Amino acid sequence: MSKNHRGSGIRSLAAHGRGTCGICGKTDIKVLWEKEVNGETVKVCKYCNAALKNKAKVEARKAKPAAEEAPAAEEPAAEA
Repeated sequence: MSKNHRGSGIRSLAAHGRGTCGICGKTDIKVLWEKEVNGETVKVCKYCNAALKNKAKVEARKAKPAAEEAPAAEEPAAEA
């Protein structure tokens, strides 16, 4: 199968979507994702995008058990 249209979405972007990552500072890397970091919207590379997603996923997992334990701890105190 031909791959004629691969990358056609970024051909119209300046420098074909390449630039400097706002987080890691790598140059001439594809920066296609806009993320909010410290109140600013910056363009990031796919590696930093994945790192931010994984960090958010881990924080969500940590927050979920704490949220489940809190109502369970409050219920016996309300019954007594």
